[in-house]
Amino acid sequence: MMMIPHIPEDAPFNSDQRAWLSGFMAGLNSRLIAGESIASAPAAEAAQTIHILYGTQTGNSENLAMDAAASAKNLGMAPEVRGLDDIDMGALATMRHVVIVTSTYGEGEMPDNAQLFWEALSAETAPRLENLKFAVLALGDTGYDGFCQAGKLIDTRLEQLGATRITARLDCDIDFEDAAAAWFGETLPLAAEKPVAAATPTVAPAPSREATGWSRKNPYSSTMAVNRCLSGPASSKEIRHFEFDLGDSGLAYEAGDALGVMPVNDPALVDLLIARLGSSNETEVGGSSLGVLLSTQYEISTPSRDLIAEIERRASHEELSHVVRNGDKEALDAFLWSQDSLDLISLIPEGSLSATEFVSFLKPLQHRAYSISSSPKEAEGQVHLTVASVRYHAANRDRGGICSTYMADRVAEGATAGIFVSPNKAFRVPGNDDAPMIMVGPGTGIAPFRAFLQERRARGAKGRNWLFFGDQRRDSDFIYEDELSTMSRDGLLTRLDLAFSRDQDAKIYVQTRMKENGKALFSWLQDGASFYVCGDASRMARDVDAALGEIIAEHGGMTPEKAGDYLASMKRDKRYLRDVY
Repeated sequence: MMMIPHIPEDAPFNSDQRAWLSGFMAGLNSRLIAGESIASAPAAEAAQTIHILYGTQTGNSENLAMDAAASAKNLGMAPEVRGLDDIDMGALATMRHVVIVTSTYGEGEMPDNAQLFWEALSAETAPRLENLKFAVLALGDTGYDGFCQAGKLIDTRLEQLGATRITARLDCDIDFEDAAAAWFGETLPLAAEKPVAAATPTVAPAPSREATGWSRKNPYSSTMAVNRCLSGPASSKEIRHFEFDLGDSGLAYEAGDALGVMPVNDPALVDLLIARLGSSNETEVGGSSLGVLLSTQYEISTPSRDLIAEIERRASHEELSHVVRNGDKEALDAFLWSQDSLDLISLIPEGSLSATEFVSFLKPLQHRAYSISSSPKEAEGQVHLTVASVRYHAANRDRGGICSTYMADRVAEGATAGIFVSPNKAFRVPGNDDAPMIMVGPGTGIAPFRAFLQERRARGAKGRNWLFFGDQRRDSDFIYEDELSTMSRDGLLTRLDLAFSRDQDAKIYVQTRMKENGKALFSWLQDGASFYVCGDASRMARDVDAALGEIIAEHGGMTPEKAGDYLASMKRDKRYLRDVY
């Protein structure tokens, strides 16, 4: 097969010319490999390349990147969509037009698939980027202090390295779809080297949404087929198993995806709020009744920042004013712990805040996303969830998680709830059915791994599977015990290591079991195993990450720095993946 030669090292080109020629020749070679003729290359090269890069934790940024690519293609461009973890600094330095879409994870952190990119971009060794034109779309949630922080950091750093903005960064709150579509419509034509017609402020739907039309704004009304408690009567937790019937919805999902559930607020809290406002369910606000708005349209459990600020201004409450005005985040979090909107408006005289004013300070009610705990290959026509019902008592009232108690208490078998699928392409069973798989999922973190194991069983995959699972007590918290025992007996689960923290004096956690079996675990990694973590991000996932690094260093005979490089390589190879919250 004919191939175009590489550019000789001593060729008389500057770095920009060399980068352009390298990219051009690579394009020709890829066409030759694909069986195209050289004659077809010039026409294909006429389209301007635009790189659309995404950093995502749950798939939203990736979906938007695909939307942007569809719009760019309609404008005559040649879009290339890639995750930020696929981009090294050498590749970035050759790019000329880049649009970055990134979410922010937790309190201002980079999403998992953007962390390595950010470390390289923020390093002193990062290249100058004077020839790069860029634009950043940031996704976030104003309920968190680090609102859109990942996008802000990348945007600022690119400017520091000499890159030029195509247009100003857009920071999107949780209702991002319309704002993002309008921004793409304005930004993409500005990125074009040749004049193009202005893009329409709507974008083509991603394939996953195009197939059915079900989404956060248009959920499918699904019948609850099964609603049962998994945890034992002596458990301090209430973990439930839900099965939703997909009916004729056409909804499709894969093991590793999440299911969005649209909650309805607690009717008791709605009634108490309306009474405190001195209003009624039928009070009209913005063309709708107050009862409907507070039940299905707005967040009323977690106070918004706007409501906190307004109550602080009106309340003359010394402690609240101190923490708000001094910007003491930890003190504010402590003050607000277990408090909802009713607690806040109870700090001001009854009826002093009108219903219209109150609603103006609220945020839209959002779906809750849960890791799917079934494979469609085994749960045909259904989708399963494994959810802990959040319940507590404070200030003489019973309280609970908005969606977890909605499903547990008010979506009985035969009732319906609004659902839609949130694809997470970054969290998938290994494509190679012979590859080993290590899963760490205590508590409800087992959800996607139940799906993974079902998926591998349905595929007839021969790869070894190792699960670390744990909770508080074996006799009451060993959820799916019968299923896991069957999987172990049948050989689907090669290894099952359990960690029940309160069954003995010394606390035992999943990371404890990992270290106890460190030699075998490292051997699996050396054999090409993919390593997965699901569950609590703030404690468990951090402890597991630290334990994994220690295991690699000890059993691989590496320094901590070399072990860090080993982990980074696993991340680049998509062999270290997390679904954490």
